Amino acid sequence: MDQKTPREEVAANAARPLRVAFGVLGLCFTLSVLGRGLGESFTVFLKPITESFGWDRAEVVSVYSLAALSGGLVAPLIGRLFDRSGPRAVYSLGLLLLGSAFLVAGFAEQLWQFQLVGVCIGIGIAFIGNVPNSILLGRWFGPRLPTAMAVVYSAMGAGVLILLPASQILIDYAGWRGAYQVLGCGVLLSLVPLLLLPWRLFSSGSPRVVKRADPDLVDGDWTLMTAMRHHAFWALFSTFFFTAIGMYAIAPQVVAYLIEVGFPPLTAATAWGFSGVVLLFGMLGISSLDGLIGRRPSVLFSYALSIAGLVMFWALQWYPNFWLLTGFVVCFGSMIGSRGPLLTATAMKIFRGKRVGTIYGAISIGSGLGSAFGSWSGGLIHDFTHSYNPLILFALLSVVLGMIPFLVVRALRQ
Repeated sequence: MDQKTPREEVAANAARPLRVAFGVLGLCFTLSVLGRGLGESFTVFLKPITESFGWDRAEVVSVYSLAALSGGLVAPLIGRLFDRSGPRAVYSLGLLLLGSAFLVAGFAEQLWQFQLVGVCIGIGIAFIGNVPNSILLGRWFGPRLPTAMAVVYSAMGAGVLILLPASQILIDYAGWRGAYQVLGCGVLLSLVPLLLLPWRLFSSGSPRVVKRADPDLVDGDWTLMTAMRHHAFWALFSTFFFTAIGMYAIAPQVVAYLIEVGFPPLTAATAWGFSGVVLLFGMLGISSLDGLIGRRPSVLFSYALSIAGLVMFWALQWYPNFWLLTGFVVCFGSMIGSRGPLLTATAMKIFRGKRVGTIYGAISIGSGLGSAFGSWSGGLIHDFTHSYNPLILFALLSVVLGMIPFLVVRALRQ
């Protein structure tokens, strides 16, 4: 029986944590595909639900808003639960709640029932979303967390690319109620393989990361209260808040808008779903720029692309051609969440410690509040003005406000 040489033994020991790290990354990516894709599938369900019940756009979009709001508000609780009970409990609860909510949505008749489902969907998505993923990946990737989180954030795009056209096909063949039921059953079935994973190994983290002595990442004994007294906490919070308003004032109504300006429903859903492809490149591109030119220029460049995308979106109502549509999808779609990995890494570097999950979860409330307020306000603005122009202007101003902290706050320039 052959014995390994000392060099081969060292190589084997080094390769095992690397394989596990990529396994954890794959798991987080898959959960994010499921969560974000199902959450954004509401953009496809918006029009058939509105037509079925005759509700105003703002009333229907309130379901999406409540999902975003509830997901944001529970983020600190998820961080605390993760710190105390580990990833298996958090992810399992998320899938159970998400799948059950989709099943119930297929039988809903009243607006309040849809709104309650939206709350459950938002909480379920948060339980398998960025807060637990960032904490778990931080244990395996350490200083490479921005790149790892870029991959996971890009799962939103992959989810949109896969689940929006799939949802539209299910609606075409089984109706929106049948589509909700099929999706709900699929999520609940995914609980089985999830529970069989080696969670003790996944939770332990990489020995190199755990033992790493990086003076920039020293535990500063942060608590939520001390973090909230630091200006960086509120700078990150406001960036999440205003950027989310700008993005999600538009996102829930993209498919409906494209249909109204003349594109066929499946084309509209597929085009917006294709943002998933460009989002992957946008995420990795902005994270790569961070290493080349620095965080502040990278983030500002991402905001410039978002603004250009909004301008093209505005022009589509007069020039509904595929060139402008492609430009919008590439510029706006590729930048949705592109700042997220850098903001996550910044928060976890500044507030590193035993309570980082709770602190990052509290910062993430800004994203949930912004998403909820933006989507609800967008529907209200459309109902009140019967035009998309004020809505687009509202989104544009919000994006600019989200960019300002990176222009004036020193802690976010480093």
